[in-house]
Amino acid sequence: MHLILAIESSCDETSVAVIKDGVTILSNIVASQIESHKRFGGVVPEVASRHHVEQIIGCMEEALESADVDVSDLDGVAVTYGPGLVGALLIGITAAKTFAWANNLPLIPVNHMAGHIYAARFVEEMTFPLMALLVSGGHTELVYMKEHGHYEIIGETRDDAAGEAYDKVGRVMGLSYPSGKEIDEMAHLGADTYHFPRAMMKEDNFDFSFSGLKSAFINLVHNAEQRGEELIPVDLAASFQHSVVDVLTTKTVRACKDYRVNQLIIAGGVAANQGLREKIKSVMADDLPQVKVTVPPLNLCGDNAAMIGAAGFIEAKKGHFSGLDLNAKPGLSL
Repeated sequence: MHLILAIESSCDETSVAVIKDGVTILSNIVASQIESHKRFGGVVPEVASRHHVEQIIGCMEEALESADVDVSDLDGVAVTYGPGLVGALLIGITAAKTFAWANNLPLIPVNHMAGHIYAARFVEEMTFPLMALLVSGGHTELVYMKEHGHYEIIGETRDDAAGEAYDKVGRVMGLSYPSGKEIDEMAHLGADTYHFPRAMMKEDNFDFSFSGLKSAFINLVHNAEQRGEELIPVDLAASFQHSVVDVLTTKTVRACKDYRVNQLIIAGGVAANQGLREKIKSVMADDLPQVKVTVPPLNLCGDNAAMIGAAGFIEAKKGHFSGLDLNAKPGLSL
């Protein structure tokens, strides 16, 4: 495998990329749907699917043109087949299967979450064993990897994912969707004055829970409204973010110590959070200076096809190909 065309359509981004040798991005086209979903305060699956149908062919053509690659140069087609929204996934899978069949190319099925981890390979080579903290809208998990393509989930959220909590808290604060970036910016201007709970932080497992934090936040806001009290928005944001970041950092650093890893990768949409990046890097530098911390650049933290191409390269090397009967698996786990 030398050149892979990769397709990602698991949620509200239609993305197609051309990746060389699993580590070089020749093109990475992303058509975002945020403006369409903003007015609903979240992603509407039916709307997302319709947008994917409209965008996918144009993105494929643009990716090949931008990479200056001919179809005959390609060695395979990688596509996300889960987890994600079933309708959205099916658009990408159908496009990938059709393209692979028409051009006699092998089809490589890729797990979306593995893609997020492999976005780190565009920054530097992976050093095993490693730990990956995956934080996104639908997932919060710690994944131990002893080699390429080997994933062992050692901890995960028991209820809400961190990104989900950000979106719900943003809604209560009257911020526009997606609110993660805005809460992060506000948090840097405020102080942790409301002292929200840090759930499961002292327990000896590596699981997470954010629903209690979300409830505590909502109750505080509602009680203040009923009493006619003024809350300080930047302090609210800072208090909420400090709670999330403290829990994620504490558990991640402890996991890195227990599993004696050489590298920590922070991946997924919430990896773009400046507060999280700064805290983990500083604690790791103090506690585990020998472990290198790798965070993909901001444009590769969100959903994109480049990361699917990087993970697809490894799947292809391991001989993991799929027939044209490949189906979407919305609840797929690593």
